[in-house]
Amino acid sequence: MIALITGRVVEKTEASVIVDVHGVGYEIMLSAPELDKITLNDDVKLHTYHHIREQSQELFGFSSLAAKKLFELLISVQGVGPKAAMAILSVGESEAVRSAIANSDVVYIARAAGVGKKSAERVIVDLKDKVGVASNLVTGNSVQPQADEALEALMALGYNLNDAAKALENIDKALQTGERVKAALQQK
Repeated sequence: MIALITGRVVEKTEASVIVDVHGVGYEIMLSAPELDKITLNDDVKLHTYHHIREQSQELFGFSSLAAKKLFELLISVQGVGPKAAMAILSVGESEAVRSAIANSDVVYIARAAGVGKKSAERVIVDLKDKVGVASNLVTGNSVQPQADEALEALMALGYNLNDAAKALENIDKALQTGERVKAALQQK
């Protein structure tokens, strides 16, 4: 499986980029917020999900491991395939989507193209306990939450998304990333 791609963006479309890795071009589907951050000739490092079907293979890319894990949780929901998961992640930053699920915000999730109210409710019911604690982030367009490096670090150490979020919930966000990770690890 292809789990990580590092290279230069040589083409950009409405839903994907082509990343040149030593002369081989990989087309990688991205969510709208991820795509907005990338310009031609950028050097990128993308965590990827390699989706294999009988007739095709597709790569879905994410700038953070937390976003990839959220995508994997979304596609675990019955009736939510990779394209619907990307539509949900295109509604806002991955942290805003995670927060909307944790806060049972059906309206926010249902804003995704092709995702109706029933599908949004199913996503919330199936994933609410798996995405971690609700945060007080505003999920509307006015707030663009940043990726939590401490959350990413704990996931790289083997925590799942839910456990990493719970470990960090009572730790001061003003602390440096390393200090937050150390404090989370000491709680166990």
